[in-house]
Amino acid sequence: MKILALCKYSLDLAEVKVDPSTHDLLTQAAPRRIGGIDRNVVEAAVQVRGAAGGTAEALCVGPDAARDAFKDILAIGLDEATLVQDPYDGTAEAGVIVRILEAAIRARGPFDLIVCGFASDDGYTHQVGPRLAERFGLPLVSYVRRVALDGALLEADRDMDDRLETVSVRLPAIVSIAEEAFPARRTSLLDALNARKRPVNVWTTQEHLGLTRDALDAEARIVSTTEQGVYVQRDHQVVTGGSPTELADAFIDALVAKAVLAEVAA
Repeated sequence: MKILALCKYSLDLAEVKVDPSTHDLLTQAAPRRIGGIDRNVVEAAVQVRGAAGGTAEALCVGPDAARDAFKDILAIGLDEATLVQDPYDGTAEAGVIVRILEAAIRARGPFDLIVCGFASDDGYTHQVGPRLAERFGLPLVSYVRRVALDGALLEADRDMDDRLETVSVRLPAIVSIAEEAFPARRTSLLDALNARKRPVNVWTTQEHLGLTRDALDAEARIVSTTEQGVYVQRDHQVVTGGSPTELADAFIDALVAKAVLAEVAA
């Protein structure tokens, strides 16, 4: 069994600030990391390998700095990882990234199972899994919460919001992991030390995949995008003194004064 986990080196959204005057997202100072969703993807891949045997590796398209973050996902139990250096420095649309991933998967594969997140921590396009399934002609099982293998047959539970749907497909296949499914394990110092011994491959799109910048540009369909954040101005109004009932009344009066609540005649 050969398993691939797709990971993204994402912005830490908790550290992204909003300019209150322009509503621009201030991303330059925000740290990047292997996203929480992607760590769960790695956990799913390692669990499947533990049950079925074989190998589990990671693939990431990102900046050279992502190599330092690989130690965290290798410590979860991956056998190796490959970084394809991103010629767009994180600005490429999903279609271009999928083209790079496709070429890298063909170069590293074939794989019996490809595992990705339902979305990434910062992009949230929900496109990678479906686009790859289309390009490879493979079945896609999305929003997965449980995976079991029986030879060449994969059975999975899909999160359908109001119910779980159990489906079976034949391998090879692609699965996308549901939100908060397969929470990544806590790793130890020994896990981290062992991770340092595992190989990390660093590729470029042109040298290793034969993809020129012109060829990748031709995959792009989006001309431009604009992103703006929501900035909430807070009053920081404090209600003090009095009994609990008086405090509650004062709080409600403050909400009515700000038109958050409507006053109703008795």
